Amino acid sequence: MKELFFKYFKYVVLIAILYMPIFGHLDTLPIRIWDESRLAVNAYEMLNDENHLVTHFEGKPDMWNTKPPFMIWCQVVCMKLLGVNELAVRLPSAIAAFLTCMALLIFSQWYLKNFWFGFIAIFVLISTQGYISLHGTRTGDYDALLTLFTTLSGLFFFAFCETKKYRALYCFFICTALAVLTKSVTGLLFLPAILIYGIIQKQFIPLLKNKHFYFGLLSFLTLVVGYYLLREANNTGYIAAVWENELGGRYLSVIENHQHDFWFYLKNLIDFRLSMTWYVLIPFGCITGVLVIKNKKVNRITLFSFLMVIIFFIIISTAQTKLEWYDIPLYPFLSIIVAVFIHYVFQLLYNVKWFRQKLSVNIIPYLFLFLIGIVPYKKVLDKTYKPKEYFWRKDFYEIGYYLKDAIKGKYHLNKQCLLYEGYHAHNLFYLNILNDKGIEISFKDWKKLEKEDVVIASQKNVKQYVEEHYNHQVLNSNGTIITYLIHGNKQ
Repeated sequence: MKELFFKYFKYVVLIAILYMPIFGHLDTLPIRIWDESRLAVNAYEMLNDENHLVTHFEGKPDMWNTKPPFMIWCQVVCMKLLGVNELAVRLPSAIAAFLTCMALLIFSQWYLKNFWFGFIAIFVLISTQGYISLHGTRTGDYDALLTLFTTLSGLFFFAFCETKKYRALYCFFICTALAVLTKSVTGLLFLPAILIYGIIQKQFIPLLKNKHFYFGLLSFLTLVVGYYLLREANNTGYIAAVWENELGGRYLSVIENHQHDFWFYLKNLIDFRLSMTWYVLIPFGCITGVLVIKNKKVNRITLFSFLMVIIFFIIISTAQTKLEWYDIPLYPFLSIIVAVFIHYVFQLLYNVKWFRQKLSVNIIPYLFLFLIGIVPYKKVLDKTYKPKEYFWRKDFYEIGYYLKDAIKGKYHLNKQCLLYEGYHAHNLFYLNILNDKGIEISFKDWKKLEKEDVVIASQKNVKQYVEEHYNHQVLNSNGTIITYLIHGNKQ
């Protein structure tokens, strides 16, 4: 019984440390503007119009968000199970993060026959602020799901090189296809690294001569090209929009003013995306994994992970459009590199004879893991246990909290209008939910208000316009949010 307890206790510990960073309090923050809100509205409309091929926004085919809809399909499934809410929007990202962690563990146990290497890699990953983040695993964006499929595709190709089993090759193609169906061409950015590794391992020419390679490629093309052609047939102009938004347009030119220098991602990684505890260990992991450890399996997975990181980094760094979360698919492979060094020290401590002789249970290697990881893990825990708005975004998202509370019945907004300037998908999501609950609320142009209108405004310029141009009465004031009763235009 005692042996059985210790055998499974480590899995209990692993699940315990995974829970809060990945699943804890996912629905606390309101829906984020831009990508998350766009996907949330896309999923809501797909849920209601049941058109699972063409995504829609405000009733029209969405030609701004042109990514394939695999993530949106997942959100629709969650909405059917959980209702339309923040949790349903974000749960696919959280599940993808959990499955990515499980992939690292299963790979470690299969390839290295070692639980603790996988445990360490997972611990590094979930204590990485750039991964456990908004636009990452904590919101309903594409990137966590993309990272699951790019990680799986990479590991399956590596497994094929090790075993020559064609099942792994087919899984590589399927996962690559799912990565593309999640975030378009971004799902292919690891392919140059995979090609280089295949050449190094002398697998490139044999693959070209192998019928299973072409069957796998055909499965990839059937899924990916099939979707794009079907979408174009039902949504004319879609492929042209994809080219403009995601291919030549986004890579070769700056989209939406997201222009930064070549070192943008490296500086972010050092400044806040990756804990100093981890990034200083990356070179140690590379050196230890390739030159110090006399284990060919460790040598090869270190080399493979290094190639995946460096080639992907170069590709995203040379693109003209740069956004901080584009580096998220790097983190599982960075975690493997860091884990190589930490596990090497862990084993050294475990095998010290003096510790084993003096202690009934050698806890020193586990104490080492605790001490080296407690600071980065605590930082991630602090922001996931009680999620808070950054002070510079607090006023911006106050209307989101207000609408969330209205859905819960705290405020009664029936027959009122929301005045809002600019992109409003993050508010539209909540208005759709309120409408479904029988509460009549919609957007209205603040320059065309009429007598007896009851309107809600949170933006300073909109409130200023209302107060300067209309006779009005303030019905309610809640932080930056004011509800007005309009009596008519000022003369």
